[in-house]
Amino acid sequence: MFIHEEYDDLNLVHPVVTIGVFDGVHLGHRHLLDHVVSRAGQTGGESVVITFDPHPRLVLSEKTKGISFLSTLEEKKKLLAELKIDHMVIIKFSKDFSKMEASDFIREILVSRIGVNHLIVGYDNHIGKNKAGDMKKIMECAELFDFSVEQSDKVFEGDGVISSTTIRDALLKGNLEDANRWLGYNYTLTGIVVHGRKLGRLLGFPTANIKPADNYKLIPADGVYAVEVLTGNGQLQGVLSIGFNPTVNKIKGSRSIEVHIFDFDGDLYRQTITVIFRFRLRDEKRFDNTEQLANQMILDKQEAVRLLS
Repeated sequence: MFIHEEYDDLNLVHPVVTIGVFDGVHLGHRHLLDHVVSRAGQTGGESVVITFDPHPRLVLSEKTKGISFLSTLEEKKKLLAELKIDHMVIIKFSKDFSKMEASDFIREILVSRIGVNHLIVGYDNHIGKNKAGDMKKIMECAELFDFSVEQSDKVFEGDGVISSTTIRDALLKGNLEDANRWLGYNYTLTGIVVHGRKLGRLLGFPTANIKPADNYKLIPADGVYAVEVLTGNGQLQGVLSIGFNPTVNKIKGSRSIEVHIFDFDGDLYRQTITVIFRFRLRDEKRFDNTEQLANQMILDKQEAVRLLS
């Protein structure tokens, strides 16, 4: 996949284009993106995804505290490449850019710069200033500028539509199984290993403390998870804890992300690792003493080994 951070001199061949943030690149997105790739193949064209960075919410929201996303830009690049997208065009999003009218965006960027041949939009896609560019407006511009357009269907799971919002909500509520199913892959978190209080080592379970590489990457609900860990030593298994360590912290302090990697005794300090969330084991719990906590950690490890194998 070719990645473009500007849209001048692209020289694309009969581009089949879609536009969106694509947070998480979940099954709903994949339905649309697979159609883009298929249509490009049928017409002898190239598949093109136009996306934005930073996320528009970070630019337009008065307060960014509490905002979180399913995928970083780097994760999005990887996921789109796996779907065989030919070109990813990243448009720098700003307040000035957000004021561009839909018709101007279509004329100046989609038509003049991208050379759109066919446009496929999502079921709820709106473009331009104040999201005024609905399907009716897009169709009018398509006729005016001589390109074809179609709208992708919703993708349902049970009684609801698969969306980034529902997946974020599931992760924040601890519904990992639902989130992974709607994503179409296991949720991941990449971060740098930093020094912690080394309390796990005292209990016989040394942990790597993780500082997320992206401040806006969504952290799942507090609790204990069976995970796989990608390190420079390969893919390993482990148990990860997210929370405030209430057994040893009598006063609520800062939230931590710690992973105990099975059968590993190396030094990961300052290394970047990626955690793959496979199963949620339990909620975070306060025990009467550290002995009870250590016994529960033994049970957690046994259950994680069983599930991961």
